[in-house]
Amino acid sequence: MKKTLSVKKSLSVLAIAALAFSLAACSSSTSADGCTPTASGSNSSKVKVTGKFGSAPTVKFTKGLSTKKTERSVVIDGKGAVAKANGTVEVDYTAYDAASGKKIDATTYKKGSTTSFQLKDSSILPGMIKGLQCSPAGSRVVAVIPPADAFKAAGSEGLGVKGTDSLVFVFDVVKVAAPVKVLPKANGAVQKPVAGLPTVKLASNGEPTITVPKADAPTDLKIADLKKGTGTTVKSGDTVTVHYTGVIWATGKVFDSSWTRGTPASFATTGVIPGFGKALVGQKVGSQVIAVIPPADGYGTGGQSAAGISGTDTLVFVVDILATS
Repeated sequence: MKKTLSVKKSLSVLAIAALAFSLAACSSSTSADGCTPTASGSNSSKVKVTGKFGSAPTVKFTKGLSTKKTERSVVIDGKGAVAKANGTVEVDYTAYDAASGKKIDATTYKKGSTTSFQLKDSSILPGMIKGLQCSPAGSRVVAVIPPADAFKAAGSEGLGVKGTDSLVFVFDVVKVAAPVKVLPKANGAVQKPVAGLPTVKLASNGEPTITVPKADAPTDLKIADLKKGTGTTVKSGDTVTVHYTGVIWATGKVFDSSWTRGTPASFATTGVIPGFGKALVGQKVGSQVIAVIPPADGYGTGGQSAAGISGTDTLVFVVDILATS
């Protein structure tokens, strides 16, 4: 899975108290709310998970685990809304390379650190969709995913996953949002450019080209409207669907773009770097905004080396707000 969303607080791929549950995984062969989940199997049943929902789980399985098809087992059966195709799920997760047994990615399980995924082809790994779809909010599920539904024969060098390795995911499904209408691009009224900010030229499909002025970057956060939409207002904590491009002020280099990947990104406004979240909250669907984000509202003095961002880099994002829920 290609690492995406450099706007996130951490570049996740993408992902317990005394009353602990020592549960073998349950069968997932029954339908929920008219949705037929991926079946459990001998491999997903070998993954033993203990701990409370919403806290980092204790996960045990024998390394060398392998599967030829995605299997899904239920550890904690939630009672909330059911995740369906093209809907959005907000999750905490822990991921392992099943061959080596090594943890390769995880959210922090802290408030506001969940990750949102849209259950849509090309948005996330096919096996993740199969594991999450039909899971009610409040559920903890295990997905054992073969290479065909993960990184295929190429593997993932960055995560240390070989092309023959299966993956193990443990998902806590925190929130489920039904499919919402997603705009193809921002459709709001064009606004007058703000002097001193980068200029933006749009392709016919809406993809922006950002040109940074030959001047020092602002030292404080700058947010301006490029288009003003008339849709639903984005609130703090909402899950938004956006197209965006990010460049580094000092070089003008694009370091991340959902347009390049060919699909919008969905995430919670509280799960991204502060400046990006501030640029979204209060805006209306259909709007396009430009945000110039200094390190204090971005990745801080530590930067984000995986995206080529230093601790002194100011970032520029152009964001199309396509949906919120």
